[in-house]
Amino acid sequence: MTTIADRFHALHAGPDVLLLPNAWDAASAALMADAGAKAVATSSAAVAWARGYADGDAVPVAAVVDTVASIARVVSVPVTADIEGGYTDDLPTLAETVKAVIGAGAVGINFEDGRRDPDLHARKIQTVRATADQAGVDLFINARTDVYLAKLAEGEAALAETLRRAALYADAGASGIFVPLPIEEDVLSRLAAGVALPLNVMGRPGMPSAQRLAELGVRRLSSATGPFTAAYGAMLTGTRAFLADGGATTYAAFGKDLPNLNARFG
Repeated sequence: MTTIADRFHALHAGPDVLLLPNAWDAASAALMADAGAKAVATSSAAVAWARGYADGDAVPVAAVVDTVASIARVVSVPVTADIEGGYTDDLPTLAETVKAVIGAGAVGINFEDGRRDPDLHARKIQTVRATADQAGVDLFINARTDVYLAKLAEGEAALAETLRRAALYADAGASGIFVPLPIEEDVLSRLAAGVALPLNVMGRPGMPSAQRLAELGVRRLSSATGPFTAAYGAMLTGTRAFLADGGATTYAAFGKDLPNLNARFG
C-alpha cells in the first residue's frame, strides 16, 4: 500500500520540479494545498516569526510540533517540517524531537547543518533515520548544507565543500540535499550533476524558471519565507492605510480572493 510518505518521495523523482510552498500555520497551509500544491512545507523562520521568536533555534520545540499538527489536520497532501538543526546537538533529545514531529503528521523534514561540524551533522542524520525507521515512517530527510548561505567558502571551494557534505549526508541516510542561495545556472547544474540525491534549491529573485531548473537537474524548489513576507507585507500596508483614515479599502482589496475560511475549516 502506498503511504503518504511514499507519495512525498515520489514527488522528487522528476522530471518536473516539486514546487513546494512554505507555510507557517494551518490557514496558510490550507490555502496553499487548495491552490494546488502537491505538498506543503513549513518555514522555520516563518513559524518562529508567527510565534514571536527570531529564527535560529529560538522557538520552543513544542510550538513547532503544534504547528505541524495543526497543518496536518487540515490538509491531505504530504507535510514536511523545517526543524532547523533539530534544536539540539544531543542525539537522544534529537530522537525525541523527531518522534514528536513524525507523530504530529510530518513525512519529511528539512535538517540544516548551519555552522556545525559536518561530521556531527552526519551523526545527527543517522539518528534521525534510525528514529524514523523505528517509527515505521520512510521520512524524507532533506539535508540542508549552508556552505553558500553562511559563506563558509567561496567559488570553487564552496562547490567542492558542498558536494563533499552532500556525499557525507547521503551516506548517513539523507533522502535529498538542500543548497540554499545559489541561483546561477552553471552552479546549479554542477550541483545537480554532483549530488547523488534529489537537489532542493531556494526560490530567490533571479532564480531560473521551474522548467529551466528541471532541465538543469534540480528536483525541488522551496518558496522559503516568500509567502510569509508577502502576506504580512500586505497586512502592514493595509494597516497603515486603515490607521491613516479609518478606511478598509486596502484590506478589502488584498482579501478579495480569499475563500470562506469558516466554511473551509467547518
